[in-house]
Amino acid sequence: MEEQTIPNWLKKRADLTPDRIAIHFCDSSITFWELFHLSTKTAGQLSTVGLKKGQFVGVLLKNHQDTVLILLAMQMLGVKAVILNNRLTTEELIWQLNDSRSSFLITEDAFERHIHEFTRKIDGLTIITKQNLFQRKVSSPEILDEYHMNDVCSVMYTSGTTGKPKGVLQTYGNHWWSAIGSALNLGLLEADTWLCAVPLFHISGYSILVRSMIYGMTIVLHETFDEEQVIKDIQKHNVTIMSVVSVMLRRMINSLNDKTLPKTFRCMLLGGGPAPLSLLEKCVEKGIPVFQTYGMTETASQIVTLAPEHAMSKLGSAGKALFPSQLKILNSSGRKAAPYEEGEIYVKGPNVTIGYLNREQATKDSIQNGWLATGDIGYMDDEGFLYVLDRRQDLIISGGENIYPAEIEGVLLSHPEISDAGVTGLPDEKWGQVPAAVIARNRGSQLSEEEVISFCTEKLAKYKVPKKIKFVSELPRNAAKKLLRRKLSELF
Repeated sequence: MEEQTIPNWLKKRADLTPDRIAIHFCDSSITFWELFHLSTKTAGQLSTVGLKKGQFVGVLLKNHQDTVLILLAMQMLGVKAVILNNRLTTEELIWQLNDSRSSFLITEDAFERHIHEFTRKIDGLTIITKQNLFQRKVSSPEILDEYHMNDVCSVMYTSGTTGKPKGVLQTYGNHWWSAIGSALNLGLLEADTWLCAVPLFHISGYSILVRSMIYGMTIVLHETFDEEQVIKDIQKHNVTIMSVVSVMLRRMINSLNDKTLPKTFRCMLLGGGPAPLSLLEKCVEKGIPVFQTYGMTETASQIVTLAPEHAMSKLGSAGKALFPSQLKILNSSGRKAAPYEEGEIYVKGPNVTIGYLNREQATKDSIQNGWLATGDIGYMDDEGFLYVLDRRQDLIISGGENIYPAEIEGVLLSHPEISDAGVTGLPDEKWGQVPAAVIARNRGSQLSEEEVISFCTEKLAKYKVPKKIKFVSELPRNAAKKLLRRKLSELF
């Protein structure tokens, strides 16, 4: 059977609705026709630089209209974009660029300090800033007329429980079906406008870009999240949908005071862990519908979503699997769990990744017969609604960012004066959770909390640096010497 294809979605969209606004960014707006032609020009400049179909190319950029042009140009050239989290440290980024075997890196002058280190430490990587790229001659690019559904479109790294991140392969088909699943759940109106204040390097932001082309929907793109500006733009541009995590939603509710959002606003799509009851109640008071979701990089955005009509009756639930997707819970014996019985969450669907980059064994371990073992623990009630208990068992979710304790522990244990270390998440009013570390020092060591934090700051993104340190003589472990992580939080 011939592999399924789909027309180049930006080219198709520019043909269908050329005059419709594609993006509002700062004080400018561009139509889908302009977006296609600007992205084609960018593709020509990328070709001049030497980018070719099938290559893995790193992208380290901020939220900006330029970033959209570069990402869409890469899609149209058939270049696999390795989209890097710009909040990571130089060391973390170097690791991912080496692991993905990226031949080029497209970045910008704002990351000058990283660029200097990349040049010094990575062999054979050609670095081009967007400022330099846009000065280049435009060659005639070989634009793809269609996308093969099984071809890799993008790669995003997600931290594994082993501490080393894995590159998740996201195909054109994954992104297509993610957009379709979302539309079948939220519905689609001609007036829909989606505000994107989440990073484009996250699947939450990138998936909005793809939906925009497939739906013919306007995006209001923000460089960063600023609740006052977001509220203004919701009114100014008649925004109907916005993607948020709890900390963003809370800041918006506080900023609104006694005001509310316009009647045209349809919903907040809430990811990054369940929302507290008090926050959801405030949203109900203000008449702001909230769709709680469960998803991951491996599912190209949401795969389970709670519709607003169940927001209060199924409080704390992530909802049901979207139309093209399936969900099951397997208990510790590997059998299908009964209602309310805890087990591991498995998901299946055309939006689920084909695997991990250069990680054949990890792919085999995680995906069997199309079912992805998420490593997350949860249960379904008697009506089939999912409740997530523990994301990847020990995952810390801080302001919507996933933090894996094992990664921080690896950094701590590399310190010559630390003999043992354990990391856990502590509740935090602002961020939901923050990482905290329990450390055993070498005998005679006078290592201080400040020194530990300073050491971590050099090697980890700011949000991963432990906010509290507790020194102990030994860490709680079981007979098999496995760290009893649940006991760590008790020490605080």
